[in-house]
Amino acid sequence: MLKEYLTVSEVAGPLMMVEQVQDIKYGELVEIEIASGETRRGRVLEASGSRALVQLFEGSAGLNLARARVRFLGRGIELAVSPDMLGRVFDGFGRPRDGGPAVIPDRKLDINGNPVNPYARDYPSEFIQTGVSAIDGLNTLVRGQKLPIFSASGLPHASLAAQIARQARVLGTEEKFSVVFGAMGITFEEADYFITDFRRTGAIERAVLFLNLANDPAIERISTPRMALTAAEYLAYEKDMHVLVILTDMTNYCEALREVSAARKEVPGRRGYPGYLYTDLATIYERAGRIKGRKGSITQIPILTMPEDDKTHPIVDLTGYITEGQIFLSRELHRKGIYPPIDVLPSLSRLKDKGIGKGKTREDHADTMNQLYAAYARGKEAKELAVILGEAALSEVDKQFSRFADEFEARYVKQGPEENRLIERTLGIGWELLAMLPVRELKRVREEYIEKYMPKARTA
Repeated sequence: MLKEYLTVSEVAGPLMMVEQVQDIKYGELVEIEIASGETRRGRVLEASGSRALVQLFEGSAGLNLARARVRFLGRGIELAVSPDMLGRVFDGFGRPRDGGPAVIPDRKLDINGNPVNPYARDYPSEFIQTGVSAIDGLNTLVRGQKLPIFSASGLPHASLAAQIARQARVLGTEEKFSVVFGAMGITFEEADYFITDFRRTGAIERAVLFLNLANDPAIERISTPRMALTAAEYLAYEKDMHVLVILTDMTNYCEALREVSAARKEVPGRRGYPGYLYTDLATIYERAGRIKGRKGSITQIPILTMPEDDKTHPIVDLTGYITEGQIFLSRELHRKGIYPPIDVLPSLSRLKDKGIGKGKTREDHADTMNQLYAAYARGKEAKELAVILGEAALSEVDKQFSRFADEFEARYVKQGPEENRLIERTLGIGWELLAMLPVRELKRVREEYIEKYMPKARTA
């Protein structure tokens, strides 16, 4: 029999203080029955002696201190998991949002998960083909990696996320990724876009969607990524699936964290975010990976919109420390009409070398990748020099590199939102672009690869 308390002493925003409680634990789930008979939920944020600070999920409007009945349920927030989750849409608390019935669970799992012993982790080493050349060719995604996309307001990160979700697969197998999609603080239009796109392409059949809308409680935003990752862990480690987790927008998640921290009157850190922001983000990002002896894996792509396009913003900065690289979207490329507007020079995949080469992609992948980077960087420098001194000041070779940079953006980076390029096609386009340059300038590619692949590129 659950104890019931009528000892609410204070309410401040989404927080409620309950007095004279016994045996209460941090993270415990709470039910609050208000005077109208409506039941709301919350969880224990802090338990000290006979007092418990409760975080309300549905807000405190209409809550009467004297008549509110509080019950502590003795367990944390759980997600009912089952293979039947695939093809379904849920809210940020795991409740059906698609009008379908509740999932009949195999089990119920705590959404905070269990830390993975670092010794049990397997090193990521298998190439994931996303069908996007700027990622596959230059910033390769590897199974078990966490690779964030740093975007900005108005850039097409939603379209890119949906494209990766549709197209991602492990090369060399017919298995496609199951996709767990967690969206936090998005608009109704964005939610409708994702659901419609997944259904139109059939990707919904192998996807689980958790959607928290902008008008849903901010508190729900904090549970949404954990709900998504709990579903992913079940599918990966108990059902042996390759799972791709896409989380958008982590900036909205951090804003919700800051809101709750301010309500708790905590001492703020950088830009008002709580001092534990790094630790909190790590509890999300570190749930990606592979475990020795398990067939399944979790690969994670968090998406962040950088406030004011600021690369030094705390959310962006801390995410960069925890994850294994980053993909930057460029406003300049977007203005040129290039999709996806991936800025390859500041982008980086720290594990790319582990997933490419002979037997994984192709033997010439690493050399062509390095040469394309170097040539594009030199072409950009030449274009900047031409702006200052005029094109007449450029040498003939510099003019070739300048033209190369334009062609690289127009042919290699730019592709259709429905275009799914095989890695062989991506490498082929790379060689066609390198054929524009004098052979003596290709200093990062081995001669045997030039002899083997360059003639094919020149006749393509």
